[in-house]
Amino acid sequence: MKEFSLKQNCAYNLIVPTSMGIRITPVNRQPVHLSNSYYMQATSAESNVLNVASSLGMATKVLTTFVADSPIATFIKADLRKRHIDYEGRDIPQNGPWGYRHQFNIADSGYGMRAPRVWNDRAGEVGKTLNIEDFDLERIFDQEGVQILHLSGLVVALSRETGIFCLALAKKAKESGTKISFDLNYRASFWKNRHDELADIFKKIASLADILLGNEEDFQLALGVKGPEAGGKNIINKIDSFKTMIMNVKKEFPNAQIFGTTLREVLNANEHLWGAIILDDDLWSVVEPRPIQVLDRIGGGDAFVGGLLYGLLKKWNSEECLHFGWATGALVVTSLDDFASPIDEEQVWNIWEGNARVKR
Repeated sequence: MKEFSLKQNCAYNLIVPTSMGIRITPVNRQPVHLSNSYYMQATSAESNVLNVASSLGMATKVLTTFVADSPIATFIKADLRKRHIDYEGRDIPQNGPWGYRHQFNIADSGYGMRAPRVWNDRAGEVGKTLNIEDFDLERIFDQEGVQILHLSGLVVALSRETGIFCLALAKKAKESGTKISFDLNYRASFWKNRHDELADIFKKIASLADILLGNEEDFQLALGVKGPEAGGKNIINKIDSFKTMIMNVKKEFPNAQIFGTTLREVLNANEHLWGAIILDDDLWSVVEPRPIQVLDRIGGGDAFVGGLLYGLLKKWNSEECLHFGWATGALVVTSLDDFASPIDEEQVWNIWEGNARVKR
């Protein structure tokens, strides 16, 4: 295993490009069509990844765009400040009621054998306008300095403009010595009628990445690498096929040092089997799926990535990074928020150890 070297004396440990929005969830795990009371939060998959590091004292930032004079934008900015996440981005005029807005995510958490359901309302999404000309990359990467740039396939695939934006960020990060993390996050609805365009840009970003992350579906559908059938039961019996898939990814994208995937088997909406695999250079680390209790499943994968990147920034070995990421993924599903906010490292390690005893 070779050392995962990071730039030093940087203003930011971790930054992400993102499209911020709002998530509303019925209280008491009720279905959307029967509810009239909702819990509202500011959210995005990418800012959720930052939340582990920001909660534990690291410097993080989102590169984004906002709707000018919008109360929703004000809510989002205030929430990011509360979460100790810096933000940078243009305020774009709404241009009337049919103009730009922040995305809405409406989520039923499910209960028992009633599965969760998520409905995304992204028409007119302001994040689709992200443009490299709106950011001073020399200042961000060369003068201030960034240790890790994390990219998500959700933003890459959001629009043609955001794909160009993310690729330009990756190229600048590589030139500046910033490490690049890429979570593929394949979504069929984003790829519809755009396969060739997106496959090309995903492969270009993956070829620059130092860390490549995704589930079995992500690697197969975004990068075209053969792997196990998605979902299903007895996931523990598929670990060898996951390893084979990751080795195939490594052959196609040899620039990356670290490859990771989560393992999830859904017993019911309240209980999952949760595991993960990392390949660091030539060293495997595996957490076989263990039962976890689930209040709300959304954000588990992002919190895993956030915990993994936090460990790498702390210069832990790959097994420690994997265990911490597994535990931050298990932590977030105990919360109504879809981002993990550990109070300290000890809380996360207690989850890994299975220690739920009261601390007084």
